[in-house]
Amino acid sequence: MLLTHSYWPEQSPPQRRWTAMIKEFSRSGWDVDVVTPVAHYPFGRRALPRRMAGRPFQLQKGQFAEKILRVPYLRHGNSRAARLLDQCFSAALSIPAGFMLRKPDVVIVTAPGLPSLISGYVLAKVRRAPLIVEMRDAWPDLARDARLVEGSVKSVVEHVVDFVQHRADLVVTVTDGFAATLRARGVRNVATVSNGVHLDSIPVLDPPATERPVFEALYLGNHGESQRLDVAIRASALVGDAMHLHMVGHGTQRPMLEKLARSLNAPVTFHAPLSGDAMLQRYASADTCLVSLRDDWTSFETTVPSKTYEVLAVGRHVTAVVRGEAARIVADAEAGDIVASDPEALAALWRELAADRGRLVRNGDSRQWVKTHAEYEQLAGRYMELITGLLGRTPVATR
Repeated sequence: MLLTHSYWPEQSPPQRRWTAMIKEFSRSGWDVDVVTPVAHYPFGRRALPRRMAGRPFQLQKGQFAEKILRVPYLRHGNSRAARLLDQCFSAALSIPAGFMLRKPDVVIVTAPGLPSLISGYVLAKVRRAPLIVEMRDAWPDLARDARLVEGSVKSVVEHVVDFVQHRADLVVTVTDGFAATLRARGVRNVATVSNGVHLDSIPVLDPPATERPVFEALYLGNHGESQRLDVAIRASALVGDAMHLHMVGHGTQRPMLEKLARSLNAPVTFHAPLSGDAMLQRYASADTCLVSLRDDWTSFETTVPSKTYEVLAVGRHVTAVVRGEAARIVADAEAGDIVASDPEALAALWRELAADRGRLVRNGDSRQWVKTHAEYEQLAGRYMELITGLLGRTPVATR
């Protein structure tokens, strides 16, 4: 049984990860029941037809034979408090929903959203199933960096996260660095299963043109506080009309970023989230792809943006405004340039790349790195081995 705050047909980091995982689980004959809210990400309201978004407490068939049981949600806007209230509401209703499904061999809860951790813990305890807690971000460290928590007294959020992590039968992280952090805190059983991609769904792109009048940079992903995308907009304004920055996605900071771009007369175009052929066309038109995390939050030393693996797989030059483990991955994959989170430094790099376009032609090493380290077929196999080892037997498929 998987508890997640976002799942197919939404487009989100947990959806991408678990759609890929469940595809491979199903191929191996494993059954998966998913407990998740009626689809309402990212706008805080249902934007899809009911047959796709699902109905509360009604089973829905997934893409790969998984059964999805939806729970209600609260409509909300972009405010942090409203989103948290929505997550608490859906997490609370996930507990009775979990009893509407057959007894699981194992309960997996993926966080964030953090309120789901309590739901997973309760369901695992009452239904007497092992609990796997998957931490896709460095919580509770991220709470302090984002100033959700201040002072020396631990917040309720920190206590809850710490409580569940220490009582889980297994904690799965997506980076080695955060796994090491948890082990140092005494969490007893920690393993890493990184994010990744299905390479067979990502074609090899031709290199960008050797001559081009305008240098084109692409950012594709969340527009939130964590990414500090104002740096990229300020850098594009410094370069001016010699470049164009395309920003694809959504997030709480997007209205502010659009306002900043207008005030600076920056060469930036904002796009709605893309997928499929439209996304690949945007990648194909780019000279470089931006991967960005702010550098003033220490928790990001052990964080790798999930889009990093997709950018590596398409083979485009990477402009990496990251540090720590993410920077090491870009360097190991020989994927591009690592630059400070500073408008002047970023603008200087983009001017250099525009003047020497030979640096944009990659040798294929980044895609090979993904094949070796971040292909979902292998990652799901690792996950299944961990679950089998935890159970001491193979889960029985009965449907």
